[in-house]
Amino acid sequence: QVQPVESGGGLVQTGGSLRLSCAASGRTFTAYTMAWFRQAPGKEREFVAAISGSGGNTFYADSVKGRFTISRDNAKNTVYLQLNSLKLEDTAVYYCAGRRNTVVITSGGYAYWGQGTQVTVSS
Repeated sequence: QVQPVESGGGLVQTGGSLRLSCAASGRTFTAYTMAWFRQAPGKEREFVAAISGSGGNTFYADSVKGRFTISRDNAKNTVYLQLNSLKLEDTAVYYCAGRRNTVVITSGGYAYWGQGTQVTVSS
């Protein structure tokens, strides 16, 4: 199992950047697909990005392609989400999640979740 803990959220202006970190304790971190989801008030939780255990495969929601980058450092048991060119609609609580093996983009496919970190984008 992995226990994700997110950090790095905050308040940023449109066009700005943030780097979110997810420290995931566990003994077999490499075996886990890790992903980021987000949820804005009154909206369903949505997929943002995912990365395979080795880091060799990444997946992005269309809304963030070209702006966000997911990466991982398996030696540090950490996954990152670099958020660039932020827009107002990126405002949400961002959650880090993990699952064993195959990458999926549905929240129900992930068994391990962090507490979330707030990203607020202002004009």
